[in-house]
Amino acid sequence: MPTPEDIQGWIQAGLPRAEVRVAGDGRHFEAVIVDDGFAGQSLLARHQMVYDALGARMKADIHALSMQTLTPDEHRARGA
Repeated sequence: MPTPEDIQGWIQAGLPRAEVRVAGDGRHFEAVIVDDGFAGQSLLARHQMVYDALGARMKADIHALSMQTLTPDEHRARGA
């Protein structure tokens, strides 16, 4: 089973400028991904960027992943 650290590393490998935090129990994971590359992108496009970074692992290794995909400005606006 993948760990939160595994998933964080996989996302960062595909989105090297992103700030990534992942928590989870081995089956269900929650990620906050902050990347200026999300600017001007729809929510669907942002999630697709993350799915692309994870590649086949999303189907084979990760049971469930919920994510927040934010630009740095959106992240700051949420008080983070």
